[in-house]
This record gives sequence, structure tokens and C-alpha cells, in this order.
Amino acid sequence: MQELTPGAKILLVDDEEAITDNLAPFLERAGFTVKVVGDGEKALRLITGASTEHGEVFSPDLIVLDVLMPGLDGREVCRRLRQRGNWTPIILLTRVGSPIERAMALDEGADDYLNKPFDPYELVARIRAVLRRARPGVPPLSAASHLSCGPLELDRRARRVLLSGSELPLTPKAVAVLDYLMTHPDEVISRERLLDAVWGWDYPTGTRAVDVRIAELRKALGDDPANPCYIETIPGQGYRFLGLVEARP
Repeated sequence: MQELTPGAKILLVDDEEAITDNLAPFLERAGFTVKVVGDGEKALRLITGASTEHGEVFSPDLIVLDVLMPGLDGREVCRRLRQRGNWTPIILLTRVGSPIERAMALDEGADDYLNKPFDPYELVARIRAVLRRARPGVPPLSAASHLSCGPLELDRRARRVLLSGSELPLTPKAVAVLDYLMTHPDEVISRERLLDAVWGWDYPTGTRAVDVRIAELRKALGDDPANPCYIETIPGQGYRFLGLVEARP
């Protein structure tokens, strides 16, 4: 994982000036260097070094990218960058509440997403977490089809979890929780965030459902909550996945 550098360059792409006029100064006060762009086409030209009106080129360390924009939307910008082999970290800003829709965006190569409206402090935390785990030129864990951590293996497409070569009998929601934790290693994930990511806020359940699935995972993994190898409880905050997660072909 790379070390955070002071003044990491952020490209903020959003057509809503009411958002960018407030968010850009906030990110700058958090220590980032920020460039604001109002549409996807110009963002692509800046990032790829194509000609622009003023001959500008900007090589960001991370892109904060709105999904719903006129013309070239955020998901299409993400797709085109990944197709060109550009793996600059991307956080999508979306109003879409469906976990399936957000999962599709991650499969296309985004590193993370945040629902609008959002707390700007949460965005800063997400930016720092993504920058910590990003490796230059390497696809994010969220784009991998297989993940591993020691003897633990997750086949994300088949939705299968193996421990030392044996498949674990897990419910689909437990697999989805494990998937989210493994694609965000060493990051404290709140129960509310897991609920939003796995169930969606329109689902009639509470955060207790998250704890039940965590207990299911720990039992299947033989993970002692008092001395965990995989899932750590952070009192009053949520859960964190421990260990080095690697993408596998």
C-alpha cells in the first residue's frame, strides 16, 4: 500500500456547481490539491493528455466522479479510462440506491462509491482509504474476480468462499458482506455502511442483520472475535478486515 503524500492531486468531476463550489475548498482545507471539471468529456481530455481549450494536462492521484452528468456520464468515463489501461483510483458519487447498480460500477473498475447527499468528512475518509490501498498502475481489488488472504479465497463471480480448499456453506448475504470487507481491507466499515452496501437502505432491516452475518462468517472461518485473523470488531465504529488481500487471476 502506498504512503499518502501531502497535497495529493484530486480531480473533482461534477456538473453541479452548488456541490463543487463548496466541496473543492473543503478538500483543499483537508490538504489536497483540487482541480474541478464540469463534464466527463473534458475530464477525459485532461487525464489522457488530449488537447483541451487551454492545452491543459492534469494527472490526478485520485478522481472523484459524479455518475449522473449530461453527455458522458461518470460510469462511461470510468469504463473508457479502464479500457485504456488507466487505473487512477476513482470514487463515484451516485444517487442510485440499488446495491446491484453500485456493484456493476465497481465491477467496471471504480475503487469506491458514495451516495449523494453525503458528509464531506466521509468523502475525505474514503479518499484517504482508497489512496492508502491503491498501487500505481494496478487494478483495484473491486475489479478482481478472485481475492485471497492466506488460506481464505473468494470467487467473486461464482459467489463461493473457500478456506484451505474447502467451500464454506455461507448465505448469500454473508458472502456479500465478506466481499465488501475484503475489497476494503484495513478500513473501518460501519454497520450502516455495510447495510447500505449489501442490503440497500430501502430494505426493511436494521443493523442487527449485519451483526448476524458477521457472526455467521466468524463461525464458518473459525475466527475468534477476541483474537481475530480476519474480521476485527472496532467498538462503537464497526468492523475491519485484517490481513493482506491479494487479487488472483
